[in-house]
Parts: sequence; C-alpha cells; structure tokens
Amino acid sequence: MPLSPLREPLVIDSAELRLIELPLLQPFTIATGTMVRKVMPILVLRGGGHEGYAEGVADVLPDYLPETLASSMMMLRDVFLPQVVGKSFANPQEIERLFRPWRDHQMAKATVEMAFWDLWAKVQGLPLWQALGGTRSEIEVGVSLGIKDIPRTLRDVEIHVQQGYRRIKLKVMPGHDLKLLDAVRADFPDTHLTIDANCCYTLADMPVLRRMDDYALDYIEQPLAWNDLHDHVRLQAALRTPICLDECIRTLPDCRKALVSDAGRVINIKVGRLGGHTVAKQVHDLCLSHDVPVWCGGMLEAGIGRAHNIHLCTLEQFSRPGDTSSSSRYFERDIVVEKLETENGLMPIPRNGAGIGVTMDWDFLDSISTSVQAFPA
Repeated sequence: MPLSPLREPLVIDSAELRLIELPLLQPFTIATGTMVRKVMPILVLRGGGHEGYAEGVADVLPDYLPETLASSMMMLRDVFLPQVVGKSFANPQEIERLFRPWRDHQMAKATVEMAFWDLWAKVQGLPLWQALGGTRSEIEVGVSLGIKDIPRTLRDVEIHVQQGYRRIKLKVMPGHDLKLLDAVRADFPDTHLTIDANCCYTLADMPVLRRMDDYALDYIEQPLAWNDLHDHVRLQAALRTPICLDECIRTLPDCRKALVSDAGRVINIKVGRLGGHTVAKQVHDLCLSHDVPVWCGGMLEAGIGRAHNIHLCTLEQFSRPGDTSSSSRYFERDIVVEKLETENGLMPIPRNGAGIGVTMDWDFLDSISTSVQAFPA
C-alpha cells in the first residue's frame, strides 16, 4: 500500500557522509574470514528541521556480496546523494523508485533510503515502527556465535542461553560442523538452534548436509552459493530441515522465485541487502502471503543500523528471533546515547522521540570518524 504523502513534499536540504571505524570487542569469525573492526559509512540527511540517520553495511572486501565499502562509498558520493540533495520527496517510496534504474548497489541505496525513512518519520512525528506498519512493542532476539573451538563455543552457548536469548545460531564450515553439533546438542538438547554456512557447501557435501537433519535445527541458513537458487531447490527437496535463504535474496523477484520453486522455507531479511525498508517490506508482505516465516539478519551494525532493524522487526511476519542482540556484545561504546540491550531474549523498541528513537553520540562519533563530506560541498 502506498504511503500517505506529507502535506508538502519534504526537501532534503543537505547531507553529511562519514566513514567511521569501531573495534569489535572480540574477533568474529565465519567461513569466509575474521573481522576485528567494523568500518562503516554513517549518513545524515537534513530537512524539515530534522535529521535522519542510517548506516551502510557493505564489507571492506566482497566476502558477503559483490558490493564493497569502496564501491558503496563511491555510489553514495558520486551518484545517489547528488540525486537527492536539494530535491523534494513526498515519501520514501519515491527514493526507491529514483534509484531503481541503477544496477545492484543495494547497500548504498539502502543507506540513503533508510536515512530518509528516519527523516520522513520524524517530520511526521511518528516512530519508525508505526510508519512501517509494525505492531509490537518488543521483539524476540537470538544470538549469532562466530566460529571458535568446540569448548569455547559450548561456553558461549551456555552464557547466552542463561541470558535468555530465544535462538542460538552457530556459524559452521566444512570440517567444523557435525562434531560441533554433536557437542552442542548433547549439552543443550532443547535449545532453539540454527546454523549459518555462509555459502561454504556444495551439493558434493550432500552426505554431511543430510546428517544435519538429525539435530532438530530450526533451519540451515544459506548452505550453498550466494547466487544459486537452483541447487538450493535440489537440496531442500532432499532435507527435512527448512533452508533459510540470505545472500540469494537480493530483490523482490529473487524472493518470489525462491518461494514458488521451494528453494527455501524461511527468509532472512536484511534491509541493506535488499536496498532499503521499502523492498524489505515488500519481501515481508510476499512471505506473509505465502505463510513463510521471516527474521531480521545482522551485519554487526552499530546503534543506528541496529535501531532500524529493531523497528523493522515489529512487522507481523517476523515470527523467528532475529540477530538484533545487545550492542554491548560487539562494541565497548556505541555511536548512540541509548543502550540497545536485551533482557530475557527481548529487545524493546527504541522510543526516544520519533523516527528510529535514538540520538547520536556526536562527541564519540567525531573521535572515530576518518572522513566527513558535506553535500552540497
């Protein structure tokens, strides 16, 4: 359903694009590598007497999707921000339509579109969850655990189960999978458990993947190639455990093809991967019509991106716990003033004012910014 326009279109008067670096409290390892710090763009859009905020989520190297931090920053600086600064928009859908002709670069598109959603909601005096059509006052939260040796993983699982997280996700890879699952299931037989392969298996690994049916997993996330729905169809037909698709779902047509072909039975929605809240809502609505559960994946976001994700998770079909766990698991100090922390596996919706409901810690942001660019210059 189209969003209601403002009485007068909202003019984006100016923008500020920063690049920041935040060290992680501990290294985070997945099948494709280890991250020790998070480098991310922070975008501020100004208009109507308010500011809208967003984070970019592209990685430094193309180890998740082809878009990189460098290409994302280039598109923001040279293409997307010059297209919107000084222009007026009645609602966020107009931003999405404006960027539609440009191929890919969903993460850069999302950075602008999400900042405009925040700005647009603030001008209307609405919390973002309400502008998006959400209903919940708090959301269920799971936790994602990076690859470590089995004894340390067992300790991490115990800690997070005791903290009340509603789902434990284990990162796996060939050679670090069945023995890990044996150990975790032996100690935690009733815990909601999922695994995330980050595309590291092939159909040649079918014997191992079939063994995963024995562990009562809620789902197996993205076991095969990032751009291959066809092989996921073959794999899902061979497994009892639902496949959850992440990297394969980059557009609304991708999701439609996955659902009608039974390539997966759970969908991970990441706003950055899909180009913004507008398409994320469309994917959500499509999954709702197919009665397919969705949940919100994480990209190690700081407070701005985490707040956007929390608001999105208030939509009806987010029926599985997402990756929006406590910010203090990742960062010693966040870039927002408010504490985004879970209690007993529930994350409250940020409510400090309209929009995403958090305020920027400007002094800290200035201290970790490596570049700042204003538009217009």
